[in-house]
Amino acid sequence: MIRRIGLGLGLMVLMAAVAVQAGTVTLQPTQGSSVKGTVDVVTMGRGVHFTGTVTGLTPGKHGFHVHATGDCSAPDAASAGAHFNPDNKNHGAPSAPEHHAGDFGNVEADSSGTAKIDMHVNGLTLGAEPNSILGKALIVHGGEDDLTTQPAGNAGARLACGVIK
Repeated sequence: MIRRIGLGLGLMVLMAAVAVQAGTVTLQPTQGSSVKGTVDVVTMGRGVHFTGTVTGLTPGKHGFHVHATGDCSAPDAASAGAHFNPDNKNHGAPSAPEHHAGDFGNVEADSSGTAKIDMHVNGLTLGAEPNSILGKALIVHGGEDDLTTQPAGNAGARLACGVIK
């Protein structure tokens, strides 16, 4: 339903054509971990915006990635597969020309073990397109992603996993 609120016809048509998609990821700890959190995802501009909080981390940087399979059932979240990589690229920094679509770099936990997430990733969607992350897994790792080591940045164990819904 389109409500008319004094907008010009062109803007009303544009608003009707742009469907904002949003979801929430509940990060659950893997076996032996106490890391958990909630991350909201919303389409914005030419990508997806992520906001949320992760707790139970050691202070410092932790790899933060979208993995190809929306399955967190394995005790170590290995069931989530490799990084989401629909374009078959090498691992790299999110700002590098060559990187997986799921390479988000790192989040940084403060001295209390809490990481605040507020990042925008261009080129992703929450729809049916090949670059959609809907139904994929969001993973927080135990170590820092070095942004270069293949195939996944040497970020260590998977501490928390959640499916993007």
